[in-house]
Amino acid sequence: MNPGSDQPLTAHARPPSRQTAPHRGGASPLLILLVLFLATLLLYWFYDHSADDAAADNKAASGPVPPRVRFTHITEEAGLRFVHESGAAGEKLLPETMGGGCGFFDYDNDGLQDLLLVNSTKWPWAQGGATATHALYHNEGNGVFRDATPGSGLDVPMHGMGAAFGDVNRDGFVDIFITGVHGNKLFRNEGAGKFVDVTSAAGLAGNTNWSTSAAFVDLENDGDLDLFVCNYVLWSRELDLQQDYRLTGIGRAYGPPMQFPGAFPQLFRNDGHGVFVDISEQAGIRVRNRATGAPLAKSLGVAPVDLDKDGWIDLIVANDTVQNFVFHNEKNGTFREIGAISGIAYDPYGSARGAMGIDSGRFEDDSALGVSIGNFANEMTALYVSRQDPLIFSDEAVTQGIGHASRDFLTFGVFFFDYDLDGWLDLLVANGHIEPEIEKALPRQQYAQRPGLFWNARGFGAKSGFRLAGPQHTGPDIMQPLVGRGSAYADIDSDGDLDFIITQIGARPALFRNDQRLDRNWVRLKLKGKQSNPDAIGAVVRVETGSRTLTQQVMPTRGYLSQSELPLTFGLGQEKSVKSITIIWPGKKEQRIPSVPINALTLIEER
Repeated sequence: MNPGSDQPLTAHARPPSRQTAPHRGGASPLLILLVLFLATLLLYWFYDHSADDAAADNKAASGPVPPRVRFTHITEEAGLRFVHESGAAGEKLLPETMGGGCGFFDYDNDGLQDLLLVNSTKWPWAQGGATATHALYHNEGNGVFRDATPGSGLDVPMHGMGAAFGDVNRDGFVDIFITGVHGNKLFRNEGAGKFVDVTSAAGLAGNTNWSTSAAFVDLENDGDLDLFVCNYVLWSRELDLQQDYRLTGIGRAYGPPMQFPGAFPQLFRNDGHGVFVDISEQAGIRVRNRATGAPLAKSLGVAPVDLDKDGWIDLIVANDTVQNFVFHNEKNGTFREIGAISGIAYDPYGSARGAMGIDSGRFEDDSALGVSIGNFANEMTALYVSRQDPLIFSDEAVTQGIGHASRDFLTFGVFFFDYDLDGWLDLLVANGHIEPEIEKALPRQQYAQRPGLFWNARGFGAKSGFRLAGPQHTGPDIMQPLVGRGSAYADIDSDGDLDFIITQIGARPALFRNDQRLDRNWVRLKLKGKQSNPDAIGAVVRVETGSRTLTQQVMPTRGYLSQSELPLTFGLGQEKSVKSITIIWPGKKEQRIPSVPINALTLIEER
């Protein structure tokens, strides 16, 4: 990809458009040479690299195999009746295939993880049918949910995309920010299951962008939660119809955003009372196309993480068909974009990918940070890893066993979590194509695709590498194809292991209960900030066991359009106790806890 352009050099990642330019005469020798060069490059990509990827994956896949951990599909028995409304009415408008955020959070402080499912609705020009709204589900215990939407204040129609959760006014209740097409909303939690729309009063009204993922995070270490919002492209119905993207055998189809203008992400500073000020320009997060000066970003995901352990949260932004961004926090209210320098901007061959969801985690040990990004079909899920230099990454997806196994997936949601409680972070990817009839044009591709559960084998003798779990390891339920979009995890039944949900376009979500029976120990920690933000978002926790140090960050923003629970789950394997716990609160203040009970949830308050 040319860094000064918002177009990749090759179109191998997506089916080419059927649109053609008007004929201008015979082809020049230079044009013929260019076509031959690109054809050779494409052949090299599809054949040579696929063989290399497969060989590397086979090498990584030898050795330990995933344990037997059954995941049971419990959407119906859990009481989730929600059906996503995409708004599709035959015109194939791009927002219809991109929504589906969700989030686990405890809105009433009863210690149980509740659930929000973000919905879209019918377009204003469409006629007939019931009006769809978001859905709020209260956790009744034992993994059963009650529909708490009526009377909650959240039953409002909007073409919603994603959600972020955080206590923005420090009143002890988690508030909700919902992104959407041509308008976002902030709902203040009033307690007793009631939410009030305070978008205008909070300074967040007037947005006309198509917003996607968002994150509440304290970027200034002043004790309150600021807000980062990803914006995708400048979109309208008229512009979408003008694109007229087509595929052979289908006709008009949902397609890539290459012809849509980009849109700047936004950063809002919290004044300490839940009122926000847009500081995007002075913060330095508006990256422009160097050739045209237009906004470069087409953002779908964000991973807030302290890359260099300096106590300040940085931001990694996943962009669709243009380079990814890495915003390094300069500790003075500004950020420096270092995506290309860091190695995260492009794939290993210098091309931008169709990036969707993103997450970070220390999946090996505290010295190595992994950043996983879900990409379009034929692009594989990325796994950028920093080792000696915390700001320099290389994509180890192939050597870590994720590359070839994920190439046919079109991945949206992605997150690290320890599903088998062995102390090593595993990886889940939620998959599904954007075009319902894609098989007509590309027989190898399917609209509905199975989720990918990658088990981290490092704790069982493997020097490196993930293993893609099959039905013999997980049971048949999570092998069923889904049109996956958002994804999130939580311990919904208070048994210590992590369950997860995957949302679908135009369908019910899929909730999976973790029914592992491995007899492994664990600790769960819920942090409460005092000088820091009340949710302790951004705090880093290190758990010392008898054999190693486990490190996680309190960060609910994970994956695509979604948020996972705030409490941290540390698998201990066969360890019988925890030696000590160190908490690094935002701003680098350390607090040491001698020990905590195992197989229990412990609340730790900042002091």
